[in-house]
Amino acid sequence: MRTSQIFKPRNVEAFKKQLLLWAQQFNEVVWLDSNKYQQDYSSFDAVLAVDASSSIQTDYQNAFKKLKAYQTKTKDWIFGYLTYDLKNDIEDLASCNFDGLRFPDLHFFQPKKLFLFKKDTVEIQYLNYLKAEINKDLERINLHKEESQCERSSPVKIKLRIHKDEYFEKVNTMLGHIHRGDIYEANFCQEFYAENTEINPLETYFKLNEISTPPFASFVKFHDNYVASASPERYVKKVGNTIISQPIKGTAKRSKKTKEDDILKTNLSKDEKERSENIMIVDLVRNDLSKTAVKGSVKVNELCKVYTFEQVHQMISTVTSQVEASVHPVDIIETTFPMGSMTGAPKISAMEIIEKLEETKRGIYSGAIGYFAPNNDFDFNVVIRSILYNHTKKYISYSVGGAITAKSEPLKEYEECLVKAKAMREVLEN
Repeated sequence: MRTSQIFKPRNVEAFKKQLLLWAQQFNEVVWLDSNKYQQDYSSFDAVLAVDASSSIQTDYQNAFKKLKAYQTKTKDWIFGYLTYDLKNDIEDLASCNFDGLRFPDLHFFQPKKLFLFKKDTVEIQYLNYLKAEINKDLERINLHKEESQCERSSPVKIKLRIHKDEYFEKVNTMLGHIHRGDIYEANFCQEFYAENTEINPLETYFKLNEISTPPFASFVKFHDNYVASASPERYVKKVGNTIISQPIKGTAKRSKKTKEDDILKTNLSKDEKERSENIMIVDLVRNDLSKTAVKGSVKVNELCKVYTFEQVHQMISTVTSQVEASVHPVDIIETTFPMGSMTGAPKISAMEIIEKLEETKRGIYSGAIGYFAPNNDFDFNVVIRSILYNHTKKYISYSVGGAITAKSEPLKEYEECLVKAKAMREVLEN
């Protein structure tokens, strides 16, 4: 079905930028980049998929059933995203808040052209009838010499959807739910946005990625809808019969002073409130994975380990399970979605309360971007630390949130949101 060719660029990083510039001619683009971040479960260093041979685009109604049918029929690579609002397909829930972006709830495509990076090698896979285009495309890609070919964006004036005092009120309302025993934890998010504003999406991605260099970066273009993501978090991955989920809960700011930075990292690892956040979500992930797992196979491989990124320190746990070969890959996604780190515990009650208190429909924020491979493996990130853009509507959005628990203090939660928002704000405000 596909023709494969191996290519060794003289300079991998330069070739990545040339490739992304070349890709902008297509209506469908998904770029995933690990930024060479050292991780135990990576299959590729980077992947580019472009130009749809076939696709699926739908709202939340029967979305997983449709995706399952599409993935089964295609039996090839498919790339795309799942929005948070697919929760409404799984449970009796609704998303009634304001939506300035208007992205479809689910969008996947089968790429005609695919580039798989591993160390100093790129495996190029084109659908068979396009194999004659591989060398021609490599020549065209080489013509894109400089990142500076990107048109510069003007500074963006950012607005707050929820102002500080209102944020405090909403967090206190959520704390009331926790103290009554309605929930133990919920991820409460707020949107920052700009209207009637245009940006260069690829330049925005380059800047955001340079500031953050995260392990699950992504750039998505579906016609006029764009995502520039600097996500540090894996949602779920399948390799053979092994399932891996790596929830993040627990955040500390960085310091430019080495000693102070080390203290901040150590304090995070010992912080009782941050650890309890993480452990509650680990329990939720264990429960979600158990729905498709071989009995007794769910394990916590890593608990509350602190990882360091450019902008923040983060507490990450790794949970794994084994599944039978007969389990459909989409069933694994459906039974774990939305990810526990972006919802709360118990999950359904948390999502109901989140919907009432948040002002914006989440859409692709706190959803997932990734791929299914022909052998039924898959890998998806969590869409956080991301700038979302609808070019037609001239609407720009990014959201940040944090886990509210019984020990949360509204001011500290607000300050944590600002730390998480720092990179996106810097990029947009130049």
